[in-house]
Amino acid sequence: MTLLLGDLIPLPDIEARELEMLRAVEEAMLALAPGTAARDLQGRYPHKAISVLAETGVFKTGLVGEKESGTPPYSQRFSLEAQLRIAAVDSSIAQIFKVHDELLREMTDYGSTAQIDRLRSLVFEEQAVIGLAVAEAGRTAAEPMQTLCRRVDDDTFELNGQKIYTTGAAGGNYIAVWGVNPEEFREEDPVRGLQLALLPRQHAGIHIHEDWDVLGQRATDSGTVTFNNVTFPEAWLASIPGRAPRPEASLRYQAGFAAIMVGLGIGALNTAAPFVTQKSRVWVTANVANAGDDMNVQRKLGALASNLVAGYHSVMSTARLFDQFASGAITRGDLALPVSAAKIVAQNAGLEACSEIFGTMGTRSVNKKYPHDLFWRNCRTISLHDPIDYKCIELGKNLLHGEHPEPGVYQ
Repeated sequence: MTLLLGDLIPLPDIEARELEMLRAVEEAMLALAPGTAARDLQGRYPHKAISVLAETGVFKTGLVGEKESGTPPYSQRFSLEAQLRIAAVDSSIAQIFKVHDELLREMTDYGSTAQIDRLRSLVFEEQAVIGLAVAEAGRTAAEPMQTLCRRVDDDTFELNGQKIYTTGAAGGNYIAVWGVNPEEFREEDPVRGLQLALLPRQHAGIHIHEDWDVLGQRATDSGTVTFNNVTFPEAWLASIPGRAPRPEASLRYQAGFAAIMVGLGIGALNTAAPFVTQKSRVWVTANVANAGDDMNVQRKLGALASNLVAGYHSVMSTARLFDQFASGAITRGDLALPVSAAKIVAQNAGLEACSEIFGTMGTRSVNKKYPHDLFWRNCRTISLHDPIDYKCIELGKNLLHGEHPEPGVYQ
């Protein structure tokens, strides 16, 4: 493996097929590395890069294997390892993969047999990549979703609403859209009214605004999407009312964000190390011929790397907990608290590495022709998703009162 801080992180203990797939993912990302800065500058969906990565088959790994083979899906550990490695080169691509992979793992739990068969057909036969549209600008605790997904006749539904932060939707083949189904809404159980539809991106009535213009994660193109009188057959629904969302869904995507932030920190160090030895000036009192021999630089990089190694192991340790929760061996709280802790460690380590690399490389590293800042911009942007301040509170409440966080979109 070539993307994980050399000898500091050992090969993961995963199946041979998973290790082989990780190697293929790394090769694809190394080929895509020269274009990362250009994709960031353009700030639109990276169609060509996603196609290159898709050729590895990694976009199929979140589903049970082909019907005739009966092979199980790749593990949660594999998913986190893949997200981290992709992020070490291009965290926008990592987030697009993350959304797609998590959707596959969740939709097989809350879809009907027919809905899951359709999903499998899209992924295995059409090679589909799926984006997500769930967040809304006007969300409140009392009214978390205003998009309506209502029946208009025996076999037809209509979708109306507007979504923000729609990662993957701008260029994915299909968009997974959450709305409220009035037929299924219950005052005593509002979540039951949530309805998922899986729609072709180019379907009539879907307008992708291409208005994503932000500090980081620019190539996710996660801007606004409007659904205006979008009619579709009932067969395009992708969930059974009452089955979604899964209680571990929010924890799965938080673990993924943690993996991406560690990957960003690793990518920053992977970029800084050759710059130090090849381009940095030696500090006048260091008494060495090459900046790479400056013990102060070695100490700084070593300290940053040690925190990233800790973040890596913290994040990867959560993978087996998802399996234990699925089998009923542990409670949701037993899963949630380690995920929160991992996200805290990952964010702190990732942001520190992405910021402090400049102190090891020197002044010439901030020249605009060297886009080292994209690591920090991307990590800072991702860190704003469900802030770790609230994760710290969750851990503190458990220490002081033995409380476990209540299930929720961000808990």
